[in-house]
Amino acid sequence: MKRLFITLLLAISAVSSASAAPNFVVIYGEGAGWSSSSVQMDDRNPASKSASLKTPSLERLAAAGMRFANGYAASPRCTPSRAALFTGRSPAALHMTFVGDGKREEAVLARVIAPHAVLELPESTTTIGELLQRAGYATAHFGKWHVGRESPAKHGFSENDGANNNGGPENVAAPNPKQALAITAKGIAFMTRQAKAGRPFYLQMSHYPNQEEKRGGGGGKNRPPEGNADEMVGITDQTLGQTLDAIERLGLMGSTYVLYTTDHGTPGRNAPLTGGKGTVSEGGLRVPFIVAGPGIAAGACSHVRVSGTDLLPTFAELAGVKEPLPKETEGGSFAAVLKGGGYGVVRRPREEFVVHFPHYDKDALGPASALYLGDWKLVRVYETGERRLFDLSKDLTERNDLAKSQPQKVAELDQRLTDYLKAVNAQMPNVNASVPVGQRPPEKKGGKGKEKQ
Repeated sequence: MKRLFITLLLAISAVSSASAAPNFVVIYGEGAGWSSSSVQMDDRNPASKSASLKTPSLERLAAAGMRFANGYAASPRCTPSRAALFTGRSPAALHMTFVGDGKREEAVLARVIAPHAVLELPESTTTIGELLQRAGYATAHFGKWHVGRESPAKHGFSENDGANNNGGPENVAAPNPKQALAITAKGIAFMTRQAKAGRPFYLQMSHYPNQEEKRGGGGGKNRPPEGNADEMVGITDQTLGQTLDAIERLGLMGSTYVLYTTDHGTPGRNAPLTGGKGTVSEGGLRVPFIVAGPGIAAGACSHVRVSGTDLLPTFAELAGVKEPLPKETEGGSFAAVLKGGGYGVVRRPREEFVVHFPHYDKDALGPASALYLGDWKLVRVYETGERRLFDLSKDLTERNDLAKSQPQKVAELDQRLTDYLKAVNAQMPNVNASVPVGQRPPEKKGGKGKEKQ
């Protein structure tokens, strides 16, 4: 009888704990950079918001929560960033460093030959969906998947709309606004069911790019015209507003964390930052990052560096997950920063944050890696062996290369980069022996991988 009583108490405790667990909603934007909204991402820099775009829903989210002035994508390209956000591991460690197979790089007189990227998220890698699912959460993914052809269900997302890529379930050049509205409706229906059942949930909704040609838009075959990035921000803002309205209507605002971020910078328009999509410059990597939810100060701005890789450990801590994090986890929890008014330290296995992008894409530098440590940023260029050094606290536009004047700092950071890449067994570009020494490869290397974005 006593044993039965204890069993009943434990069961009641488990139910009570589950009902008290917070919910999580992730809105994953498509190719929108740091200043691609009317939210000033950095309270110290008025240029960190768009002079023309109006995003009232993002303003609403920022007013309710915390924006991160130093929010980063794990890669300047879609597939690697998504894989990192889902798993808490870097693209370098996953070998998921690009969006295509990279064979095009061997067809040009390139000075180095890039590695072949893994295109399917390994089932052996734990995702945020699997981790929370095992903790009693209902999990769902709707929208762009883009980390392989296998169903999201195999990676912990019980409800999903398939392993969709840029064209959505209909595989069209312009899936929006139809699909943007559709994934939002599915997400709201999912939240409604879980609210009625009293079950905590994790929901991620990922937007598609519009790639159709528009008169005067330019861009070339299957490339987004310049105006489409702005259009996507507007569509995403609209659906974010619908999502926030639904959370309020369901009475979940006090128990739900909502995060908005994007997969990489805008193609070429990220003022005041340099560069954009496909580059390791700030314009390719620094992205909007806003979180609202219980215990987070309204209207706060944090200057702590965070990235998509930190999502898994952060949500695991906020959810009270008892299961140890996978030993391969590279991100760190920023839960204490959220609860500490924007101050605190994100404790990761390594101090530095590394973006490894060993591919030819949209940057004249070619394959490169970037390492961040405090205000310092080191860029290693694989074609030339050049190292570039920037102090981002004084030079956000990366125009003042300090490598020659700070050789000791370059050596220190470069060694850290080497140590990291070896530690995660990163795939490296190799010297192309067929290219004569001193011969410059073609200037334009932007290409046509099997998957775009």
